[in-house]
Formats: sequence, structure tokens, C-alpha cells
Amino acid sequence: MTTLETIDASGQIVLSKQYAGRQVLMDEIEHGVWIIKLGEVIPDNERWLWDRETKAKIDRAIAWAEAHSPTETDLDSLAQRVGQ
Repeated sequence: MTTLETIDASGQIVLSKQYAGRQVLMDEIEHGVWIIKLGEVIPDNERWLWDRETKAKIDRAIAWAEAHSPTETDLDSLAQRVGQ
């Protein structure tokens, strides 16, 4: 589908509202010719979080945390358990 859009005075192109808030990758393949693709950027230092096994562990930990209310730690009891 081809659409005609106007670049406004601030240099922005407005796309349909269905793309509001989405990230896009934009390649300028030659002067005045762009390819725009929907996408998400994952920073290199966060990529490990998306490893299948790591993500499953994180999801399990979040589910556990949501199902269990926080409680105050008895530091004396904990110190005895670890032998201090």
C-alpha cells in the first residue's frame, strides 16, 4: 500500500494512529528513499534477559513474587542459619 504523507516544518512524518507509541527502524537506502519497519530495540547490555532460559527464570521469579507478600526478615535467625 502506498500513501502520500507530508513532512511538516519540524521534519516529522505523521503515520496512522495505529502506530502511535511504537518504535520504528528507518533505513535511508539512498537520498530521499527510506524503508520504515516496525521494530523494537533491545540494548546490547539487556539482550541476555531475552535468552529463553533466562526469561523463563525471570517469569517464574516474578510470578512467585506476585503470589507471596513481602515479610520482614529475622536477621538473628538468618545469621544462625548461615553460621555467623
